[in-house]
Amino acid sequence: MKIALIGAGGKKWGVRLSRNLKGSRYDVAHVEVSTVGRNRLKSEVGADCVDLDEALNGSRAVILAVPDTAIGNVSRAIIDKLAPGTIMIALDAAAPFAGHFPERDDVTYFVTHPCHPPIFNDETELPSKRDYFGGIAAKQAIVSALMQGPEDDFEIGEEIAKTIFPADPSVAPRHRRADGSSGARTVRDGLRNTARGHERGNGRSRAPGRRSPGRAGFSAWASEHSRCCRDGRDRRRLLGCLQQGDQQRKKTRLMRDDWIGVFSPEEIKESIRQIT
Repeated sequence: MKIALIGAGGKKWGVRLSRNLKGSRYDVAHVEVSTVGRNRLKSEVGADCVDLDEALNGSRAVILAVPDTAIGNVSRAIIDKLAPGTIMIALDAAAPFAGHFPERDDVTYFVTHPCHPPIFNDETELPSKRDYFGGIAAKQAIVSALMQGPEDDFEIGEEIAKTIFPADPSVAPRHRRADGSSGARTVRDGLRNTARGHERGNGRSRAPGRRSPGRAGFSAWASEHSRCCRDGRDRRRLLGCLQQGDQQRKKTRLMRDDWIGVFSPEEIKESIRQIT
């Protein structure tokens, strides 16, 4: 089965997916518009790129390994080039949920996303312990959904998903936010502020010298996680987002009594609007 991988040289998805597809049963046509991405793909995976039309010709599935903000433009640019029955795969639910996929009834839309490896796990090898994003060495689950198309296409899409995101079948799929690095930093800061409040005598008192259970271990993990999300995380882009107020927004919204409101439909829609 032929697959077109668009954005194959990207740091977050492209190279990781290209590496996992290498040696699989799929015939992969790599597409990457940037010279930097092409060089990265060649250097890290040993794969060459082809033109978009060549990649789409005869492809049973098309994977959009591009940023959420580009999903709309890229999908609209290729939709008329796809053969009826083609499966277009998104790697995050945000853009499809926001309505950025074009309307075409004879094309299947399949959405899949990895559940990043658990914070607390039973990994014993160091590479697995440090695979915070997933898809390299650590066990992880994946969540998949058929947005539109025949039921048989779900099986095809899920098999592709299990290849690009090597999954552990013993781990139950679970929904969670993909904003792992900045989320970890937010929770870490909240724990630190809470603990400092206890130490200053604010809130409930604790015996001198005692710490909240697990605080030190989680704080250490969060610090390393935020610093070491090297695989698939563009640190400069992340820091840019934080400097624009994203981190402060998380703090002011999450670290308060009515934090559960982040799961309301209105706030989910607003969060997706900001992502896409």
